[in-house]
Amino acid sequence: MANETKEKQKKDASKDEAAAKAASNGAVDHAPWTTQSIDIPDTSSETYEFQTYPVGAFTHDDLDLSDDEVVEMYRSMMLQRRFEERCRQMYQRQKISGFLHLYIGQEAVSTGSVSAIRLGEDTVITAYRDHGIGLAMGMDPGECMAELFGKADGCSRGKGGSMHFFDAEKRMFGGHGIVGAQIPVGVGIAFAHKYKGEENVCLTYFGDGAINQGAFHEAANLAQLYELPVVLVCENNQYGMGTSVERASAEPDLYKRASSYRMPGAIASGMDVFSVHKAIKDATEMARTGQPSLLEVRTYRYQGHSISDPAKYRAEGELDDRQSEDAIVRLQRYIVEQGIASDEDLEAIDEEVKQDVLDAIDFAENSPEPAPETIYEDIYVQDDYPFIA
Repeated sequence: MANETKEKQKKDASKDEAAAKAASNGAVDHAPWTTQSIDIPDTSSETYEFQTYPVGAFTHDDLDLSDDEVVEMYRSMMLQRRFEERCRQMYQRQKISGFLHLYIGQEAVSTGSVSAIRLGEDTVITAYRDHGIGLAMGMDPGECMAELFGKADGCSRGKGGSMHFFDAEKRMFGGHGIVGAQIPVGVGIAFAHKYKGEENVCLTYFGDGAINQGAFHEAANLAQLYELPVVLVCENNQYGMGTSVERASAEPDLYKRASSYRMPGAIASGMDVFSVHKAIKDATEMARTGQPSLLEVRTYRYQGHSISDPAKYRAEGELDDRQSEDAIVRLQRYIVEQGIASDEDLEAIDEEVKQDVLDAIDFAENSPEPAPETIYEDIYVQDDYPFIA
């Protein structure tokens, strides 16, 4: 028993000696949280300001747009509208299969955006409601229709269909089917612009449903953290599939989410092409200096979520009220009132684009089916595909 007591005393003395030695060397011999001070403010408050771009706030003179540019905006919007109307018809005739998400009602968003960027240099990526943006960027209507028909001459060689329009030359990088999945890709494209020392901006589009995906929050955080040249554009068409934004988002003012990432937030009207043009112009100018931003564009789709959606979730009379705000009608009225063109001139443009769309259908009808062996192509950049047997 005495031996055990002596042994314990030796161990205790050894511990005391080690502790004294550590202390003499400047080591900390107590819990680290007692040496650190974490500042907690007594009170906390912040004030945020958000830029707004309301309907009717800008004229084409304010935006330094020529009369010809305004007429071209009208042509672009009419092309999208007539293209989508024929797409609906072709789907009903079973010429188009799979999903079909029409852009009818949102044409001012695509047209106003594309007219404000460096077309052919800046990049664009969007979700599955992609026809309008593709056409606004100058994609060939025939190739777009052929893609919807699943034909070899389609913009994605008939492999992508409605949700996967793509044109690398035009700098249109999709068309993506998974909700919100394109947002990190868009931020990645912006990272590439910065890494390569380019002065280009990536417009990254998504819907009001996608803004609640985790992918948005992760991408927005990195965009600000790395000061990337990206504009996060939320096309809020009021419904995520059949659920209104008020029922899906605790904060339905989606532009306010910019404050969580210390980036500027703004809201524009998607029913006024000039409102969108000005908002995108301002946002891209910031992006070129390394300041990303979030822009909510409030618009409205006149069709269901997809071609099979009867949209019975709308309130009675809601669609009629919204159609009175049609951005195409607004621009048409503006052009005539400003003396830029006459009603007859605009009717002639409408007839031209109708024929363009009919020609696109003929092109798609006459395009061949993709050859079976092409199923393994366009997967990897290299010519061979060693990971596919």
